[in-house]
Amino acid sequence: MMLYLHGFRSSPQSFKARLLAERMQALGRAHEYQCPQLPPSPAAAIALAQSLLAGRPAGEVVLVGSSLGGYYATWLAERIGCRAVLLNPAVAPPADLEKYVGTTTAWHSGEPFEFKREYIDELRALAVPRITRPERYFLIAATGDEVLDWRDMTAHYAGARQLVIQGGDHGLSGFAEQVDAVLAFCDGAMEKPA
Repeated sequence: MMLYLHGFRSSPQSFKARLLAERMQALGRAHEYQCPQLPPSPAAAIALAQSLLAGRPAGEVVLVGSSLGGYYATWLAERIGCRAVLLNPAVAPPADLEKYVGTTTAWHSGEPFEFKREYIDELRALAVPRITRPERYFLIAATGDEVLDWRDMTAHYAGARQLVIQGGDHGLSGFAEQVDAVLAFCDGAMEKPA
């Protein structure tokens, strides 16, 4: 199973989420892909992800996390022991998201939602100071990310497989070029034993 965790203010309608869904559909594997709408509360987002993963062996699960979803995917991967693909992941979101406390809008729908001050504490509770078993991680980072610093990402995921894209942007607008590498990495986790 591939569980895609989108970023802050994002949704299952993000370019990368839709591209992966379409590719899994084309491969006849749509049933192996899930991308829920995550609630604004980090604790609630983690609880939702855990409910979707419940009862699945770590070897049959892979997480794909974009931006804030990468932060969530890292915490979950450390707890579950599964693989994770991180797409321009947030490394220190409590500091990065402090400015969004209050009412903000969802990127794809324009719908307003409240990002509460207590969510910053929920984010702090999910911090992973250092990853274990770097071989379980695949980082894709763009040097042109206008939101997060790719150098923080590569340092945090030291020892992991890393693809650093020269230029690019936070949304990884060239993601179509990386989908095959992502799926190849994921397939090691999602292939069920015969």
